[in-house]
Amino acid sequence: MTFTRGIDRALFSSQSDNAQTCATISKGADMMMFRKRLTLGGQRGFTLIELLIVVAIIGILAAIAIPLYANVQQRARIAKAQADSRALASAVSIYAAHMGVLPGSLDDLSGQVTNGQNQVAGPFMARTPTPPAGWSGSYGYSATTASGVFSITSTGDGTTVTLP
Repeated sequence: MTFTRGIDRALFSSQSDNAQTCATISKGADMMMFRKRLTLGGQRGFTLIELLIVVAIIGILAAIAIPLYANVQQRARIAKAQADSRALASAVSIYAAHMGVLPGSLDDLSGQVTNGQNQVAGPFMARTPTPPAGWSGSYGYSATTASGVFSITSTGDGTTVTLP
């Protein structure tokens, strides 16, 4: 009988150990669920004040960025007009060096020409570039053949680009 009681005690203590282990695991799981409920249950979203602050910050950043972006576009158009004018001035100079006279118009730069020594050259430009969007219809060209002085102009964005 003593032997049986010992086995019963061993089984009972083993069962109680398992029950304690299960209770500890269950308690740990309950604790984790409680922590999740604390962090997620109390905060389901943003408050109205937080959302208003974020919208205000986005509005301030947009108010700063939009004028800067517009200014960048204007400067890019001016830079394109300056680069086109320099390319046209270079082509006019090369034409004048080959022919000995300035071209009558910018369209003369896009064709082949033969000088007095029967030398063929050209085209000096593939085509006359178009001014940036919003600028005057085409690049202006004026030449004084007697003195060999010319100017190329374009107007837009409150700016006039003139070379040379």
